[in-house]
Amino acid sequence: MSTATALPPTGQAGVSLARQLLLWLLLPQLVLWMAGGVVTYNIAAGYANQAVDASLLQASRSLARQLKPIGNGLLIDFPRAAQDVLEADPQDRQLYMVSSPPGQFILGNQALPPPPSTSTSTSASTSPSTSASADAAIQFNTPYFYDGVMPMHERHGQKNASGQPLRLVALYLRFGEDGAAPQTMLVQVARSSANRQELAKRILVDMLPMSGLVLLMTLIVWLSIRAGLSPLARLRQQVEGRAPTDLAPLQLASAPREVWALATAINTLLAAVQNTVATQKRFIGDAAHQLRTPLAGLKSQTEIALQSTTDPELRARLQRVHDSATRSAHLVNQLLTLARAEPESAMVQDRQRFDLRRLAQTRTAEWVPRALRMGVDLGLADSEATPEDAVWVWANPLLISEALSNVIDNALHYAGPTTPPRALAPQVTVRVGHDGERALLEVLDNGPGIAAADQVRVFERFVRATDRGNGCGLGLAIVKEIIERHGGEVQLSDAVPHGLLVRMWLPLIEAA
Repeated sequence: MSTATALPPTGQAGVSLARQLLLWLLLPQLVLWMAGGVVTYNIAAGYANQAVDASLLQASRSLARQLKPIGNGLLIDFPRAAQDVLEADPQDRQLYMVSSPPGQFILGNQALPPPPSTSTSTSASTSPSTSASADAAIQFNTPYFYDGVMPMHERHGQKNASGQPLRLVALYLRFGEDGAAPQTMLVQVARSSANRQELAKRILVDMLPMSGLVLLMTLIVWLSIRAGLSPLARLRQQVEGRAPTDLAPLQLASAPREVWALATAINTLLAAVQNTVATQKRFIGDAAHQLRTPLAGLKSQTEIALQSTTDPELRARLQRVHDSATRSAHLVNQLLTLARAEPESAMVQDRQRFDLRRLAQTRTAEWVPRALRMGVDLGLADSEATPEDAVWVWANPLLISEALSNVIDNALHYAGPTTPPRALAPQVTVRVGHDGERALLEVLDNGPGIAAADQVRVFERFVRATDRGNGCGLGLAIVKEIIERHGGEVQLSDAVPHGLLVRMWLPLIEAA
């Protein structure tokens, strides 16, 4: 009979489906949010530059109107009050410079950087041909906007490598009276980037609430994912909370199509398992009937033949046949018991709540006549226990009874009299009690015991630790199979002063 064992999962569990969905949903949104923030910042900075450029252009034209040509010179009508207005805000200073021809300082701040188009094309003294070509490349009365850096002031004899960033406008103008050669004048007005930087910071600060919206969106998406995956959680709860004997189909009628398909596949598997278990149960029942009946008839016929013959040689042969039939019947019974204890059959065995102490009393009483015939003192400790001392367990009474019978049977065989006669009468004691949160069933004998090296190995099938008796090495294997299938544990240990102690633990349940 094959035993189905639950194989441990190979490798590690994969990434959570909810985490994958959250990642794939939020990552594109986060990227789009960051891209939108960059675009918004650039648009806002562009509008800020437009406002700054408009104010610079207005200031440059106002400054140009204060410069009036007189013959070959200029009349500068720029009172101190106008200068104070331009430089009123120390955090957002407006600087200016007037040069004519471009590059020859006349008025303002000489450190302003020149426009990129004329920084190398004009100089203090040029030839008429060079001046004419330079003028042809310049568009008069057209503003040129550009960014530049004004070097910092020298401190302690060293010039700071860093400078003040500026936004500048350059305005080229023609001046000169009629009849005189026209001249070129460059008006530059600059403004520090303090306001623009402050505006950029305000834009970034104003975008912080958007981060809160992103977090809120993340929470909403997470809750939506959990709600969408709740059918899977309900399916897991149905499977995890089932008893091993419950092979009823899963109920997920309102589940989404994907989960419904998974539930249908599981239900198909459960139906196949139920059919297999039912087939095996029928086979066990048929085998029990077909094998036990002929063996019982053979034993009866050999017993009648032994009583009716006086030939010593024939009696010896009949006795060997009778012993073989007895061993075969015992082996068949144990094999069928082991088959019933296996997982496939244990799933359909009915479990119920019962008193383990009462079951032990009943089974021990049934074995007393046989123990007396074998000369063994068999008894139950605390046989006078009251109903309040009941030990309640949830198990299959038939299988637990089979396990206890196998242990008592072994104890009677190996604790019985030996040759030469023993000084101490053979004894077997059955005890039932509590061990923490578990029920404890013990069978103690004062026989020769089992060597410590063999106390684990004897739980394997067809393994015997002695040559005594007619056993086949299945009794303790059956006990271990039954107890473990009920969530319990079985263990062998040496008794004091000698003998063997078999301890069986089962889960306790509360009294009704």
